This record gives sequence, C-alpha cells and structure tokens, in this order.
Amino acid sequence: MNREKSHKLYEAAKKLLPGGVNSPVRAFASVGEEPFYVRRGKGAYLFDVDGNKYLDYVASWGAIILGHADDGLVREITSAIQEGTSFGACHPYEIDLAQLITEAFPSMESMRLVNSGTEATMSAIRLARGFTGKNGIIKFRGCYHGHVDSLLVKAGSGLATFGIPDSKGIPGDLAKHTYVAEFNRLESVAAITQKNEDIACVILEPIMGNMGVILPEKGFLSGLRELCTAKGILLIFDEVMTGFRVAYGGAQFLYNIRPDLTCLGKVIGGGFPIGAFGGRKDIMDRIAPLGDVYQAGTLSGNPIAVRAGIYVIKYLKEESATYGLLRRRGEELKAAVLECAHRYEIPYTINNVTGMFTGFFAKGEVNNYDTANGSDRKAYEIFFKGMLNEGIFFAPSQFEAAFLTLFHTDDEIAKTLNAYEKVFRNLKGILQTESMQ
Repeated sequence: MNREKSHKLYEAAKKLLPGGVNSPVRAFASVGEEPFYVRRGKGAYLFDVDGNKYLDYVASWGAIILGHADDGLVREITSAIQEGTSFGACHPYEIDLAQLITEAFPSMESMRLVNSGTEATMSAIRLARGFTGKNGIIKFRGCYHGHVDSLLVKAGSGLATFGIPDSKGIPGDLAKHTYVAEFNRLESVAAITQKNEDIACVILEPIMGNMGVILPEKGFLSGLRELCTAKGILLIFDEVMTGFRVAYGGAQFLYNIRPDLTCLGKVIGGGFPIGAFGGRKDIMDRIAPLGDVYQAGTLSGNPIAVRAGIYVIKYLKEESATYGLLRRRGEELKAAVLECAHRYEIPYTINNVTGMFTGFFAKGEVNNYDTANGSDRKAYEIFFKGMLNEGIFFAPSQFEAAFLTLFHTDDEIAKTLNAYEKVFRNLKGILQTESMQ
C-alpha cells in the first residue's frame, strides 16, 4: 500500500508540530509506523491523501456512531452554519440539547455544556471539591480522564499511596491529592478511604475504554456506589466514551447505577468538539452564577456542535433498533474472530459491549490494569500493520477501544473477518518462528 504523500506530509508536520501530531497516539509510535493522512471520510471508511481506502474501527475514538459525513447530519450542520458559527450568547438549542440529555440520563438533573471531555472532567472535579470542601480524589489505574493535571498520575507501590505525576509540568503538591485504586477491586478503594477522610470524589470510567475495553465485574459499581454514599464522597462517572455509545442512557443505564455527577462528550457532538457535565441539582447549583465554584467558556454551547448533537441524539432516540443492531454485529464479529484465533492457536481474547470492543493478545481474561498490561504488544504491532495493509484501520495502540458505526454492515464485517484470517495466519508463522529461536 503506497503512502508516499502521507510520508511527505508527516516529514513536513514534524518541523511544525511536536512529534508531527496534535495528539500523541496519532504518531503511530507504539506500533512502529508512520501515520497516514486522511483526505475525507464517508460511512464506515476513511480515504487518505494517497488514494487508499480504510475500513475505520477508530471512528474518531468513538465519536462517530452514524458513520462519517452522515447525509442528514451534514444537512443539519449546513443549516446551522448559515445562522452563525458562534454567538457568545444564549440560544434556544442549548436548552433542547440539555433536555434530550437529561431524558436519557435522569441522574443529570442539571448540567453545563463545555468544549471537551477533558474540560468536563476537570470541571466536575473542581465542583466536587467545592461542594464537599475536601481535596482528595480517587481515580483508577488505567482509566484516562483527559490531560487534567490532577488526573495524570500513576499508582505508587501500594494501594493507598499518593499519586505520582505521570507527566512533567505537574506539581507534586497537586498530584499528592490524587489516590490511585485498582479497577474491579473494591477493597482498594475501601483501603484508601479508611486511611484518608479528605476524599471529595471517586472518578472512573464505568466501562474502561482507555486501557482497552474492560468491563466492571458484578457488584463492583454497586459496591462503589454504596461506599461513596456511606463516606459522603461524590461518585463521578466519566461517560465521555460510553455515553450514548453503549446504550441510550450510557453505562449507568446498563448497570442501573446513579452517580452524583456524569461527564459526557464524543457522541453528543456528532463529531464536533463538545462535552458536558451534570448531576444532582443541589451539587450543580454551586456553580457560578448561582454558587461559588467558577467555570466558564466562550465557546461552551457552540451552536454548531449543539445542533449536531441534537440531530445525533434524536436519531438514537427514535431509531430504537440501533443499539440492538450494533450489539448483534459486535457479537457476530467477536465469535468469528475468536474462532479464527483458536484455529491458528493464537492467545487472544475480546472484551466487548454494544459495538465497542478490544482484542487483547493474552491467554486469560482481561479484567484490570495488570492483565491488560500483560498482553503481547509486539503481537499487536504485527496485527496492526497487517490489518492496515489489508485496508482495516484499528487504533495504533493495544490499549484502545475499537468501534462499530451504523455503516459497519454485514459486508464490512465479512471484509474484516477476511482480513483477520490473513493476518492471524501470518501471525501464527511469526510466533512459531520466534518461539523456536
């Protein structure tokens, strides 16, 4: 597959952008590749500057659910642009979008629109601290909530250690208020809260997507809800990835858990930059101008992103078969891929939920950070390159989710399975050769 034009663009980009990219994973560094440059997207496909066509399982990291450049969405956006691109003032569509969100997420009694998932989590944590008067927060190893200073930390040697900055430029005095627990290990949270009373909130992805897809085990989320209630700690669900993705009401609907605050993004903008955070009204009323927790943004509630979000959410609401279709195709893909892996004796497992999945090159179950981190990254690199050469685009990292769109039809699933067959056959030979060396 010729990517000469992409290579030249990447060389030019490296002179102007750090690493040649505007977000690290786009550099393809973890899979030993160079990025291709997209010219356009349509349906389930991306088309690069060299004329190559890729069946897209990245889907703008989950933001695209109706497929690229959906005709109805394009018409809605075109109409919105003709009325203005930014007002810096109130407009009625903000209310319409908020109403749609609260109907799907009853826990979000009141909300504030922002411009990204990072902004949503940052604001929700500030609000939790302001509401409770406490400083500490608990996050989970492997859960990513955007590049917020207090959340870019990793665990120390123990379950209840202070967080250590995971990036230069983050003061230790700030990171020390972040405690790191283990996903699916309720006892790790309990251990932290027993030793520290200054905990304002617990924040997590209820279904992990940023270490690959990892599902909550039975009783984990409900136990977390009970613990937070008993300790006077606010429970924050980061549903930036799962909100409107895994179900109309997100992961909290699937597992019947009501968090105190919820963060949304991705799908609610239909591909445009947007986010939202909201929850109990008594908590949200602490935000300015009603309360003493400040949050603001010139482009918050941007009319183009809001109109796009309204279109997408209305579609998902009215087309009730959407999630069942995504679930069916996801299960069919999983079953066929696992059968292929078994046939070629490749250690491989898939975690999936409603068209959101990750395949791990691992022998056993993947249910937390350690088991995910133990998967074979070299095998994934070979897999990624092989699939890309077959015209299938997965995330350039083992530790990301893949996504189906409504344009991943039976034909696209068949094409994907044909590529898996070729790549796994080749991978078996490589693994056997390496094992004999």
